[in-house]
Amino acid sequence: MKVASVLTLLLLSAPAFAGGYRDDPKTALLHQRLAEGYGFSATDLETVDAALDTAERLPALVQAERQNKEATTPLWDDYRRIHIFPRQISDGLDLLERYAPYFARAEQEYGVPDVVIAGILGVETKYGRFTGKNRVLDALATQGYEHPTRAPFFFEELVQFFVLCRDSHFTATEMRGSYAGAMGYAQFMPSNYRTLARDYDDDGRIDLWTMPDAIGSIAQYFTRYQPPDRPAAHWQRGEPLLVPVKAVALKPAASPLNTRNANGTIASWIAAGVTPAVDMPPTLPAGLIQLNRADGPEYWLALTNFYSVMSYNPRTFYAMAVTQLAAELQAARSARTTTTAAPAETSAAP
Repeated sequence: MKVASVLTLLLLSAPAFAGGYRDDPKTALLHQRLAEGYGFSATDLETVDAALDTAERLPALVQAERQNKEATTPLWDDYRRIHIFPRQISDGLDLLERYAPYFARAEQEYGVPDVVIAGILGVETKYGRFTGKNRVLDALATQGYEHPTRAPFFFEELVQFFVLCRDSHFTATEMRGSYAGAMGYAQFMPSNYRTLARDYDDDGRIDLWTMPDAIGSIAQYFTRYQPPDRPAAHWQRGEPLLVPVKAVALKPAASPLNTRNANGTIASWIAAGVTPAVDMPPTLPAGLIQLNRADGPEYWLALTNFYSVMSYNPRTFYAMAVTQLAAELQAARSARTTTTAAPAETSAAP
Protein backbone atom coordinates (compact mmCIF):
# COMPACT_ATOMS: atom_id res chain seq x y z
CA MET A 1 0.00 0.00 0.00
CA LYS A 2 2.82 2.38 0.84
CA VAL A 3 4.50 1.79 -2.55
CA ALA A 4 1.18 2.24 -4.36
CA SER A 5 0.53 5.48 -2.51
CA VAL A 6 3.95 6.85 -3.43
CA LEU A 7 3.43 5.94 -7.08
CA THR A 8 0.04 7.62 -7.06
CA LEU A 9 1.55 10.82 -5.67
CA LEU A 10 4.33 10.76 -8.25
CA LEU A 11 1.87 10.33 -11.09
CA LEU A 12 -0.32 13.15 -9.82
CA SER A 13 2.55 15.60 -9.39
CA ALA A 14 4.52 14.78 -12.56
CA PRO A 15 4.35 17.18 -15.52
CA ALA A 16 2.19 16.10 -18.44
CA PHE A 17 4.38 14.60 -21.16
CA ALA A 18 1.64 12.83 -23.10
CA GLY A 19 1.70 13.66 -26.79
CA GLY A 20 -1.01 14.88 -29.08
CA TYR A 21 -2.92 18.14 -29.45
CA ARG A 22 -5.54 17.06 -31.99
CA ASP A 23 -8.34 16.99 -29.41
CA ASP A 24 -7.30 20.08 -27.47
CA PRO A 25 -10.06 22.76 -27.51
CA LYS A 26 -7.62 25.28 -28.98
CA THR A 27 -7.22 23.14 -32.09
CA ALA A 28 -10.62 24.33 -33.34
CA LEU A 29 -9.21 27.88 -33.34
CA LEU A 30 -6.14 26.64 -35.18
CA HIS A 31 -8.37 25.09 -37.85
CA GLN A 32 -10.33 28.32 -38.14
CA ARG A 33 -7.19 30.46 -38.57
CA LEU A 34 -5.77 28.12 -41.20
CA ALA A 35 -9.02 27.72 -43.14
CA GLU A 36 -10.22 31.32 -43.08
CA GLY A 37 -6.87 33.05 -43.21
CA TYR A 38 -4.91 30.76 -45.52
CA GLY A 39 -7.42 28.66 -47.45
CA PHE A 40 -6.60 25.32 -45.86
CA SER A 41 -8.81 22.58 -47.31
CA ALA A 42 -10.27 19.67 -45.37
CA THR A 43 -7.40 17.53 -46.66
CA ASP A 44 -4.87 20.16 -45.51
CA LEU A 45 -6.44 20.17 -42.05
CA GLU A 46 -6.26 16.38 -41.88
CA THR A 47 -2.51 16.70 -42.45
CA VAL A 48 -2.35 19.25 -39.63
CA ASP A 49 -4.26 16.95 -37.28
CA ALA A 50 -2.02 14.02 -38.13
CA ALA A 51 0.99 16.15 -37.19
CA LEU A 52 -0.67 17.37 -33.99
CA ASP A 53 -1.31 13.76 -33.02
CA THR A 54 2.46 13.22 -32.90
CA ALA A 55 3.32 16.50 -31.16
CA GLU A 56 5.00 15.96 -27.80
CA ARG A 57 4.22 18.10 -24.79
CA LEU A 58 7.63 19.27 -23.58
CA PRO A 59 7.27 21.55 -20.52
CA ALA A 60 11.06 21.90 -20.36
CA LEU A 61 10.89 24.03 -23.51
CA VAL A 62 8.60 26.52 -21.78
CA GLN A 63 11.04 26.63 -18.90
CA ALA A 64 13.94 27.19 -21.30
CA GLU A 65 12.13 30.07 -22.99
CA ARG A 66 11.38 31.74 -19.67
CA GLN A 67 14.94 31.31 -18.37
CA ASN A 68 16.91 32.29 -21.47
CA LYS A 69 20.42 33.60 -20.83
CA GLU A 70 19.61 37.12 -22.07
CA ALA A 71 17.08 37.47 -19.25
CA THR A 72 18.84 35.60 -16.46
CA THR A 73 22.53 36.54 -16.78
CA PRO A 74 23.05 39.63 -14.58
CA LEU A 75 26.56 40.68 -15.63
CA TRP A 76 27.55 41.65 -19.15
CA ASP A 77 30.98 40.04 -18.72
CA ASP A 78 29.38 36.62 -18.16
CA TYR A 79 27.08 36.93 -21.15
CA ARG A 80 29.81 38.29 -23.42
CA ARG A 81 32.08 35.30 -22.99
CA ILE A 82 29.29 33.00 -24.21
CA HIS A 83 29.47 34.60 -27.65
CA ILE A 84 32.83 36.34 -28.01
CA PHE A 85 35.92 34.14 -27.72
CA PRO A 86 38.88 33.17 -29.95
CA ARG A 87 37.23 30.37 -31.92
CA GLN A 88 34.18 32.55 -32.54
CA ILE A 89 36.42 35.19 -34.08
CA SER A 90 38.40 32.69 -36.15
CA ASP A 91 35.32 30.90 -37.43
CA GLY A 92 33.69 34.23 -38.26
CA LEU A 93 36.66 35.33 -40.33
CA ASP A 94 36.60 32.04 -42.23
CA LEU A 95 32.87 32.47 -42.89
CA LEU A 96 33.35 36.03 -44.17
CA GLU A 97 36.04 34.82 -46.56
CA ARG A 98 34.22 31.71 -47.76
CA TYR A 99 30.96 33.51 -48.54
CA ALA A 100 32.43 36.89 -49.47
CA PRO A 101 30.37 37.33 -52.67
CA TYR A 102 27.08 36.84 -50.79
CA PHE A 103 28.10 39.17 -47.97
CA ALA A 104 29.18 41.80 -50.52
CA ARG A 105 25.90 41.47 -52.40
CA ALA A 106 23.88 41.81 -49.18
CA GLU A 107 25.80 44.92 -48.12
CA GLN A 108 25.35 46.48 -51.56
CA GLU A 109 21.61 45.73 -51.67
CA TYR A 110 20.65 46.46 -48.07
CA GLY A 111 23.49 48.49 -46.57
CA VAL A 112 24.08 46.02 -43.73
CA PRO A 113 27.83 45.44 -43.15
CA ASP A 114 29.08 41.90 -43.61
CA VAL A 115 30.45 41.74 -40.07
CA VAL A 116 27.02 42.58 -38.61
CA ILE A 117 25.36 39.78 -40.59
CA ALA A 118 28.17 37.46 -39.46
CA GLY A 119 27.62 38.68 -35.89
CA ILE A 120 24.00 37.53 -36.03
CA LEU A 121 25.04 34.13 -37.41
CA GLY A 122 27.70 33.77 -34.72
CA VAL A 123 25.46 34.64 -31.80
CA GLU A 124 22.45 32.70 -33.09
CA THR A 125 23.98 29.41 -34.18
CA LYS A 126 27.79 29.68 -33.99
CA TYR A 127 27.74 30.08 -37.78
CA GLY A 128 25.39 27.18 -38.36
CA ARG A 129 26.94 24.63 -36.00
CA PHE A 130 24.00 24.68 -33.56
CA THR A 131 20.61 25.19 -35.20
CA GLY A 132 18.49 23.39 -32.61
CA LYS A 133 17.65 19.77 -31.92
CA ASN A 134 13.96 20.08 -31.03
CA ARG A 135 11.20 19.36 -33.49
CA VAL A 136 9.68 22.72 -34.42
CA LEU A 137 6.25 21.10 -34.19
CA ASP A 138 6.83 20.09 -30.55
CA ALA A 139 8.31 23.46 -29.62
CA LEU A 140 5.54 25.58 -31.13
CA ALA A 141 2.71 23.30 -30.01
CA THR A 142 4.01 23.17 -26.44
CA GLN A 143 4.64 26.91 -26.28
CA GLY A 144 1.46 27.82 -28.16
CA TYR A 145 -0.85 25.62 -26.11
CA GLU A 146 0.92 25.66 -22.74
CA HIS A 147 2.99 28.84 -22.25
CA PRO A 148 1.59 30.81 -19.27
CA THR A 149 2.30 34.30 -20.67
CA ARG A 150 3.25 34.11 -24.37
CA ALA A 151 0.91 31.44 -25.68
CA PRO A 152 -0.84 33.81 -28.16
CA PHE A 153 2.48 34.67 -29.83
CA PHE A 154 3.59 31.06 -30.16
CA PHE A 155 0.11 29.89 -31.20
CA GLU A 156 0.24 32.33 -34.12
CA GLU A 157 3.71 31.06 -34.98
CA LEU A 158 2.26 27.53 -35.01
CA VAL A 159 -0.31 28.76 -37.53
CA GLN A 160 2.47 30.25 -39.63
CA PHE A 161 4.49 27.06 -39.34
CA PHE A 162 1.75 24.96 -40.88
CA VAL A 163 1.31 27.51 -43.67
CA LEU A 164 5.08 27.48 -44.28
CA CYS A 165 5.13 23.67 -44.42
CA ARG A 166 2.25 23.54 -46.90
CA ASP A 167 3.56 26.30 -49.18
CA SER A 168 7.22 25.24 -49.09
CA HIS A 169 6.53 21.49 -49.15
CA PHE A 170 8.21 20.92 -45.79
CA THR A 171 7.20 17.96 -43.63
CA ALA A 172 5.96 19.38 -40.32
CA THR A 173 7.08 16.38 -38.30
CA GLU A 174 10.67 16.55 -39.60
CA MET A 175 11.63 20.23 -39.16
CA ARG A 176 14.01 20.93 -36.26
CA GLY A 177 14.93 24.15 -34.49
CA SER A 178 15.27 25.90 -31.15
CA TYR A 179 13.19 25.56 -28.00
CA ALA A 180 11.15 28.52 -29.30
CA GLY A 181 10.65 27.13 -32.81
CA ALA A 182 13.29 29.25 -34.58
CA MET A 183 14.82 27.61 -37.63
CA GLY A 184 17.95 27.44 -39.72
CA TYR A 185 21.30 29.20 -39.57
CA ALA A 186 19.49 32.54 -39.17
CA GLN A 187 16.98 31.21 -36.58
CA PHE A 188 13.89 32.71 -38.18
CA MET A 189 10.51 32.14 -36.63
CA PRO A 190 7.95 30.74 -39.11
CA SER A 191 6.26 34.10 -39.74
CA ASN A 192 9.58 35.71 -40.63
CA TYR A 193 10.60 32.68 -42.69
CA ARG A 194 7.46 33.15 -44.77
CA THR A 195 7.74 36.90 -45.29
CA LEU A 196 11.41 37.88 -45.00
CA ALA A 197 13.55 34.90 -46.03
CA ARG A 198 15.24 35.00 -49.45
CA ASP A 199 16.52 32.57 -52.03
CA TYR A 200 19.99 34.11 -52.20
CA ASP A 201 21.80 31.36 -54.08
CA ASP A 202 19.10 31.36 -56.80
CA ASP A 203 18.47 27.62 -56.65
CA GLY A 204 14.70 28.08 -56.75
CA ARG A 205 13.94 27.49 -53.07
CA ILE A 206 14.38 29.27 -49.77
CA ASP A 207 16.44 27.15 -47.40
CA LEU A 208 17.71 28.78 -44.22
CA TRP A 209 19.92 25.77 -43.62
CA THR A 210 22.10 27.08 -46.46
CA MET A 211 24.48 29.95 -45.73
CA PRO A 212 23.76 32.13 -48.80
CA ASP A 213 20.02 32.16 -48.08
CA ALA A 214 20.69 32.91 -44.41
CA ILE A 215 22.96 35.85 -45.30
CA GLY A 216 20.49 37.46 -47.69
CA SER A 217 17.55 36.82 -45.35
CA ILE A 218 19.24 38.48 -42.36
CA ALA A 219 20.04 41.55 -44.45
CA GLN A 220 16.46 41.76 -45.67
CA TYR A 221 15.16 41.30 -42.13
CA PHE A 222 17.06 44.36 -40.92
CA THR A 223 15.58 46.59 -43.59
CA ARG A 224 12.01 45.27 -43.84
CA TYR A 225 10.96 43.71 -40.53
CA GLN A 226 7.95 45.47 -39.01
CA PRO A 227 7.44 44.67 -35.31
CA PRO A 228 3.76 44.26 -34.43
CA ASP A 229 4.04 46.16 -31.13
CA ARG A 230 6.34 49.12 -31.83
CA PRO A 231 7.74 51.32 -34.63
CA ALA A 232 10.25 49.66 -36.92
CA ALA A 233 13.95 50.34 -36.34
CA HIS A 234 15.05 49.77 -39.92
CA TRP A 235 18.74 49.64 -40.73
CA GLN A 236 20.29 52.99 -41.66
CA ARG A 237 22.99 52.60 -44.32
CA GLY A 238 26.34 54.02 -43.21
CA GLU A 239 25.28 54.84 -39.65
CA PRO A 240 27.09 53.32 -36.62
CA LEU A 241 25.34 51.24 -33.99
CA LEU A 242 26.73 52.78 -30.82
CA VAL A 243 28.41 55.92 -29.52
CA PRO A 244 30.90 55.51 -26.64
CA VAL A 245 30.14 57.54 -23.53
CA LYS A 246 32.80 59.42 -21.61
CA ALA A 247 30.79 60.35 -18.52
CA VAL A 248 27.30 59.95 -17.10
CA ALA A 249 25.71 62.13 -14.43
CA LEU A 250 22.04 61.55 -15.05
CA LYS A 251 19.53 64.11 -13.88
CA PRO A 252 16.44 62.91 -11.97
CA ALA A 253 14.11 63.50 -14.93
CA ALA A 254 16.21 61.51 -17.40
CA SER A 255 14.45 59.05 -19.71
CA PRO A 256 14.52 55.31 -18.91
CA LEU A 257 17.59 53.24 -19.82
CA ASN A 258 17.81 50.01 -21.84
CA THR A 259 14.59 50.55 -23.78
CA ARG A 260 13.66 48.67 -26.95
CA ASN A 261 13.68 51.80 -29.11
CA ALA A 262 15.48 55.14 -29.12
CA ASN A 263 13.68 57.30 -26.57
CA GLY A 264 15.61 60.53 -27.07
CA THR A 265 18.20 62.24 -29.22
CA ILE A 266 21.90 62.86 -28.83
CA ALA A 267 21.04 66.40 -27.72
CA SER A 268 18.42 65.31 -25.16
CA TRP A 269 20.81 62.80 -23.61
CA ILE A 270 23.53 65.43 -23.37
CA ALA A 271 21.00 67.68 -21.62
CA ALA A 272 20.19 64.76 -19.28
CA GLY A 273 23.82 64.50 -18.17
CA VAL A 274 25.46 62.16 -20.71
CA THR A 275 28.79 63.14 -22.26
CA PRO A 276 29.47 61.32 -25.55
CA ALA A 277 33.10 60.46 -26.30
CA VAL A 278 32.69 61.59 -29.93
CA ASP A 279 30.68 64.33 -31.60
CA MET A 280 27.46 63.20 -33.29
CA PRO A 281 24.58 65.11 -34.94
CA PRO A 282 22.41 66.41 -32.07
CA THR A 283 19.11 65.40 -33.69
CA LEU A 284 20.13 61.75 -34.14
CA PRO A 285 17.70 59.39 -32.35
CA ALA A 286 19.40 57.61 -29.45
CA GLY A 287 18.83 55.67 -26.25
CA LEU A 288 21.12 55.11 -23.29
CA ILE A 289 22.41 51.58 -22.64
CA GLN A 290 23.69 50.50 -19.24
CA LEU A 291 25.70 47.29 -19.00
CA ASN A 292 26.19 45.95 -15.51
CA ARG A 293 29.78 44.76 -15.08
CA ALA A 294 31.78 43.38 -12.18
CA ASP A 295 33.59 46.69 -11.65
CA GLY A 296 30.54 48.94 -12.16
CA PRO A 297 28.16 50.01 -14.92
CA GLU A 298 29.28 50.80 -18.46
CA TYR A 299 27.30 53.15 -20.70
CA TRP A 300 26.75 53.55 -24.44
CA LEU A 301 24.47 55.69 -26.57
CA ALA A 302 22.56 53.35 -28.88
CA LEU A 303 21.53 54.49 -32.35
CA THR A 304 18.86 53.22 -34.74
CA ASN A 305 21.01 50.38 -36.07
CA PHE A 306 21.53 49.00 -32.57
CA TYR A 307 17.75 48.87 -32.17
CA SER A 308 17.50 47.21 -35.55
CA VAL A 309 19.66 44.42 -34.10
CA MET A 310 17.42 44.40 -31.03
CA SER A 311 14.43 43.70 -33.26
CA TYR A 312 16.02 40.29 -33.86
CA ASN A 313 15.98 39.63 -30.11
CA PRO A 314 14.69 42.40 -27.82
CA ARG A 315 17.36 41.97 -25.15
CA THR A 316 20.11 44.51 -24.59
CA PHE A 317 22.75 41.85 -23.96
CA TYR A 318 21.88 40.09 -27.22
CA ALA A 319 22.21 43.21 -29.36
CA MET A 320 25.43 44.17 -27.59
CA ALA A 321 26.89 40.71 -28.22
CA VAL A 322 26.13 40.98 -31.94
CA THR A 323 27.53 44.50 -32.06
CA GLN A 324 30.74 43.69 -30.23
CA LEU A 325 31.26 40.42 -32.12
CA ALA A 326 30.94 42.42 -35.35
CA ALA A 327 33.51 44.92 -34.07
CA GLU A 328 35.88 42.10 -33.08
CA LEU A 329 35.52 40.52 -36.51
CA GLN A 330 36.25 43.85 -38.18
CA ALA A 331 39.35 44.41 -36.05
CA ALA A 332 40.60 40.84 -36.53
CA ARG A 333 40.13 41.05 -40.29
CA SER A 334 42.04 44.32 -40.42
CA ALA A 335 44.84 42.77 -38.36
CA ARG A 336 44.92 39.67 -40.59
CA THR A 337 45.05 41.85 -43.71
CA THR A 338 47.89 43.92 -42.28
CA THR A 339 49.84 40.83 -41.26
CA THR A 340 49.35 39.21 -44.67
CA ALA A 341 50.35 42.36 -46.53
CA ALA A 342 53.51 43.07 -44.50
CA PRO A 343 55.85 40.48 -46.14
CA ALA A 344 54.90 41.69 -49.62
CA GLU A 345 55.71 45.27 -48.66
CA THR A 346 59.06 44.20 -47.21
CA SER A 347 60.08 42.18 -50.24
CA ALA A 348 59.20 45.03 -52.58
CA ALA A 349 61.36 47.53 -50.72
CA PRO A 350 64.57 48.57 -52.51
